[in-house]
Amino acid sequence: MFGVYGEKMNISELAKVTGVTTDTLRYYEKQHLLDQPARQGNGYRSYTDKDMQRVRFIRSAQLLGFSLAEILEIIPKLVVGTFGRAEIEQRLMLKMSQIDQHIIELQQLKKELAITFNSLTCSLDIALTVTASTRDAPVDNTQKPLSIKRNKRN
Repeated sequence: MFGVYGEKMNISELAKVTGVTTDTLRYYEKQHLLDQPARQGNGYRSYTDKDMQRVRFIRSAQLLGFSLAEILEIIPKLVVGTFGRAEIEQRLMLKMSQIDQHIIELQQLKKELAITFNSLTCSLDIALTVTASTRDAPVDNTQKPLSIKRNKRN
């Protein structure tokens, strides 16, 4: 495995050992999630174990539902060793609360889909037009639109 004993890795090698694409690594650099790597004499990026560990942390945090913006807030604290247990717990509890809210929104959306499904009156063999599908549709201006947020994964 590359980098285990302090060997330098190029971008393809780092991508391979971390399971991300080279485009993802370049994106992380542009977003300041990864430091600008040193360059080899041929201009190729040169990465270290530290970079490999950072990418693995980013991916792990993303799998827990943290956005890249949230991860970017955490990284400087990790680098200087000031990301303590209290803040970890606080961030994890906030993330769980956000997930709970998202579940509530998805349950409401599921109910609305079921109501729509159960109110279908058209024949199975007829294709609808926009006009036909919205005719006599109830308008409820008091209903707050759902705000389902999706995390982009890079």
